[in-house]
Amino acid sequence: MTPTSRTTVRRKADRARYDRAVVHGVLDEALHCTVAFAVDGRPWAIPTIHARVGDALYLHGAPANHMLQSAVAGTEVCVTATLVDGLVLARSWFHHSVNYRSVVLFGRAVRVDDIAEKRVALRALVEHVMEGRSDDAREPTDGELRATLVLRVPIDEASAKVRTGGPIDDDDDLALDVWAGDLPLRVQAGVPRPDPLLDGARAATVPSYVRVWSPAGSAAVGERVGEGVDEVTQ
Repeated sequence: MTPTSRTTVRRKADRARYDRAVVHGVLDEALHCTVAFAVDGRPWAIPTIHARVGDALYLHGAPANHMLQSAVAGTEVCVTATLVDGLVLARSWFHHSVNYRSVVLFGRAVRVDDIAEKRVALRALVEHVMEGRSDDAREPTDGELRATLVLRVPIDEASAKVRTGGPIDDDDDLALDVWAGDLPLRVQAGVPRPDPLLDGARAATVPSYVRVWSPAGSAAVGERVGEGVDEVTQ
């Protein structure tokens, strides 16, 4: 991706990533994002879920949603997503850090009214949360689709930033008698809890995609869901 004045990483520029695949990968693995915008000079930053299909990021919500209504009105948005991969413990307070992968995306959202594209977007949102789930759960009715506001943000002006590895201590601190290193972190699923309204047989039959879920497992769902989507989004 071509860096712009807003997406060029200046602080720790060596951590910048402008590869589209890296940007897509972070958006796919992150379970949520934050959408920032300004209305009448007042800043807002709203956490929400998202899904990527090809080079588009989809957001959705109720038609009265303040964030979505502001975007529909033409307000530019800044979308951020961050994955924390580990804690970095240095010999000094000053050099403590975290290992992370993050994305910053700027753009103007487009309201999606086409029913076919809405179905693609909402399928992608379900698959983003749990790959394989959209084939089991009921699809939305046309009425439910009309009652859902869907926005498409082009993934054109974006960049990623990545930190990996251990602490970067000052030479004078290397001899300190202090443990230093990094502690990897990951999101781990717990034991599935069935809905109490399920009957006994259904409650005991947990789908395989639930048992093996991991956030990294949803990576590239946007590519698979989006196959042939170009005809829908033109």
